[in-house]
Order: sequence, then structure tokens, then C-alpha cells
Amino acid sequence: MMVGRAHLRAPLTLPVHPPSYARETMETILAGDIGGTNTRLALYDSQNLREPLLMQRYGSGDYESLQTIIQRFFDEAGDLVHERRPTRAGFGVAGPVDRKIVKLTNLPWVIDEAQLRERIGLEKVAVVNDFAAQCLAVTQLTPGDLHRIGGGEAVAGQPIAVLGAGTGLGEGFLIHTGRDYVVVPSEGGHADFAPRNALEMRLLAHLTEKFTRVSYERVLSGHGLVSIYEFFRDSEGVPEAPAVREQMRSEDPAAIISRNALARSDGLCERALDLFCTIYGAEAGNLALKVLARGGVYLAGGIAGKIIPRLEEGGFRHGFEHKGRFTTFLEGVPTFIVMHPQPGLMGAAIAAARI
Repeated sequence: MMVGRAHLRAPLTLPVHPPSYARETMETILAGDIGGTNTRLALYDSQNLREPLLMQRYGSGDYESLQTIIQRFFDEAGDLVHERRPTRAGFGVAGPVDRKIVKLTNLPWVIDEAQLRERIGLEKVAVVNDFAAQCLAVTQLTPGDLHRIGGGEAVAGQPIAVLGAGTGLGEGFLIHTGRDYVVVPSEGGHADFAPRNALEMRLLAHLTEKFTRVSYERVLSGHGLVSIYEFFRDSEGVPEAPAVREQMRSEDPAAIISRNALARSDGLCERALDLFCTIYGAEAGNLALKVLARGGVYLAGGIAGKIIPRLEEGGFRHGFEHKGRFTTFLEGVPTFIVMHPQPGLMGAAIAAARI
């Protein structure tokens, strides 16, 4: 199995024609990655959407609105904003976008493109779903931003699939128009979880007792990893170590499971993370088949980059490739872990530049 840094047949940042969002004149772009817990804001030069000029993080719940945070960010930026006042902005927001208005899932905020444009004094504003921003970021990634796990070579210009397990499970596609890539949003993470063997059928039965309906997000997320752990403990009779139980009382249980599994210090944690990785691979393979993702499958989100050693051990790619008559096809599709520290911000900046 091939693992390691990515090797692309051609950089995704160099399509056949110049990207439609390339700016001939320098502009300053305000970008935001807006979540229920944290809001990250940054300023970008329109001719370099990979590295921010300035970035700050704020606790979302400490402010009454996004506009309030933006004003503080501008105040803290000082001379930089006075010298390079943003003319356009892009925001990736954790919530469904409906007619350019977003009601955040975990905050009492409503973000309206038109209001932001007027109140902040911007020419153009783009508000997109936060995972759509993650998808846009893939178009600017370089081999150094990626960790490759198996497969052949990515083919420039071919469809790309993106998914990311974190607080939830985001999914999306990128389709090349002949000029650049465009995002096709998806809520595939909420599709029905499909078990592939007797163990996973028992997992589904266990989760159905708790949730009635079980989506892939119920399995492939931080909470999902904890649910898999509880399944092995409560339904499969795997004993729980008192030390692990004690750690979970004061720390994030998903982080405890991952840490102990990676250290090989607890059998229950190892079994939970291994099954998580295999199912993650299976759903990534499902996504690849739906769009024939010869351009590669990219794992974003907060979990993949933290469990690379376990993803490399084989269960992930076995789940990805084991698709009957399409096994040979999937053996050639590469999978990459996105290692860039702020893909959401970069994607929001790209959304602004594309207006």
C-alpha cells in the first residue's frame, strides 16, 4: 500500500485556463470561518489566497452577532485595515444557506449577505456553507498540504470527492467546468448508514435503539466514535479499563479513545477506532463511486489528521476499495488527508474572489 506525501499528475491550482476568480488588480479580502464555538477571521491578498495577511480567533458565544466580531477584528487590525480596507468578503458558515441567508445551527445568529455588505461597507459578499468552503480550498492545495493514503495518481480535471468527519460529517463534490472547479454541495453525511457485515449490522441495531434512525454522521463523527466504543462495551462485552473510564470524566471521550488507540494502550479503544476507520473508508469509497472521483478523495474535518497512523494500517483502504466489481477502479483512486491548518478560511476567501 502506498502512503506518504501526495503526488498529483498536475497541480489542482493550474487548470487548463486561468481560474475565473484570479484578480488582475490587488484587492484585500475578508474571510471568515464561522462555527458555533469559534469564529476565525482573516485578511487575504487577492493574489495569494493560500496565506493570510492577518488571522484572529474569537469565541462565537461571546458576541451578539458576526458584525460585532468583525468590528473588533478591524479595530485590532488597526493600520492594516486602514491601508488595505477589504472590498469583498467570504464567510463559511456552519448552517444551511437559504437564499443568501444563514441561521446558524448552534448560535442565535442570522447572517444575511445583503446586511453584511451594507453594514461593513463591502462591494461584494459571499456566504457559503462551511463544508462548501472546505471543498473550495481543495482547489488551492499543493502536494505539501496533503498526506496520501494509497491509490494511484489523481487525474487533473476529473471529479473530486471531499468528506470530513468532525463534529458532524460533511460531504461534497468538485466538478471541473473546463475552466475551473465548482462545488456541488451535499448532505450525504445524513444518508442512511449501510452495514456491510454481521458486526456492523449489530452496530446498527445498537444505534437504532438510541436514535431510531441512524445516518453515517451518527457513526463518522466525534460522537460517533464514542458510540462505537459504547457498542463494543455494552453490546459486544469488551471490558472497559477503569483508567480510561476515569479519563473520560474530565476530557473529551473521543480524544481519549483516539489517544489510547494510537498508543495501543487499551484494547477497547483500539477496536473502536479500527472499526471507525474501516467505515470511514467504506463511505469514502461510496462517495468516490457516485461521481467517479478520478481526481481523488480528500479527507477534511478535524479527525483524520489526528489518526493518520491508524488510517494507514489498512482498514481504511480496505473499506474504501472493497466494492465488488468496482474494486479495481477504486484501487486506482487516491485518498488524501488535508493537512493545511485553515482550509475553511482559505475556501471562504476563494468564495469571495469568485464573485
